[in-house]
Amino acid sequence: MKKYIIASLLVTLFIGCKEKQKNKEQEKVNPEYVALQQKSVALFGLLPKVAENPNNPITEEKVALGKKLYFDNKLSKDNTQSCNTCHNLETYGVDNLSTSPGNDGNLGTRNSPTVFNAALHINQFWDGRAEDVEEQAGGPILNPVEMAMPSEEEVVKRLSKEEEYNELFKIAFPKDKSPISYKNIQDAIGAFERKLITPSKFDDFLEGDVTALTSTEIKGLQLFIDKGCVACHSGTALGGNMHQKFGIFDDYWKHTQSEKIDEGKFEVTEKESDKYIFKSPSLRNIAKTYPYFHDGSVYDLKEAIQIMAKVQLDKEFTTDELEAIFAFLNSLTGELPDDI
Repeated sequence: MKKYIIASLLVTLFIGCKEKQKNKEQEKVNPEYVALQQKSVALFGLLPKVAENPNNPITEEKVALGKKLYFDNKLSKDNTQSCNTCHNLETYGVDNLSTSPGNDGNLGTRNSPTVFNAALHINQFWDGRAEDVEEQAGGPILNPVEMAMPSEEEVVKRLSKEEEYNELFKIAFPKDKSPISYKNIQDAIGAFERKLITPSKFDDFLEGDVTALTSTEIKGLQLFIDKGCVACHSGTALGGNMHQKFGIFDDYWKHTQSEKIDEGKFEVTEKESDKYIFKSPSLRNIAKTYPYFHDGSVYDLKEAIQIMAKVQLDKEFTTDELEAIFAFLNSLTGELPDDI
């Protein structure tokens, strides 16, 4: 009985000490950090675990099929390319090339952006021509420079010859009389991509742990907001939620040394007001998804930061400011899913 009482007292004392320690730690928290955390939640929101689409409900069966399709070279003309070729999940959803070679070895005209967190964007591609990741998934397969399949019908015909695919499509789309369809291919890949979300320690900060970021990262976040970077890079993906002219205060190509002057959305709409308009990219995992900009013209993140400061904000960051913003952007590097 005495041993039980002593043990209980020790447990009580231990818990009391832990609570006191926790209270002391909370007292040490800089109130300015708390205010910045609350402001950041308002600007960026909280990262969801999946990017839902009411028109394409996510199921385990659909995701499993989408994952298989994502890695399958059969979706390219000569069985050489998969979605993962240009959007390699092991390297944060990119191939780290300025532009990517396709089925026939020809290079695309724009940089392949990361697929991670892409489902959170307002639309897809640099010019926003696809409404969502489902529509985007069908584009490269038929693009003659990319995967070069001749038609939707040919894609469906090829997959229909595979017994495994016949079974997987039936399971994923049980209500469809003809489960293997081009739309279902897109929906399956889209469902898979909607789970490719990468939380980082910045998300720990947003969720209330104001000690998750270092003082330098905190400084960088404050500068990111105060200097105006947040004007184009807000929301849960820190970008991807608007279209903006690249080169507000100066021609972008003078600073990026781009070989081709890409006119952006204008090349789709032919509207003068759309010249040099691009979707603002997400900054999540930005330290890993080089090279930067629509043409992959810049490989160094610090150089890219200074270019953006000059052509978008008409500013030039000091060395200390640059280092702090660079540190903050590195805090956006997230955790890759275990099963990729």
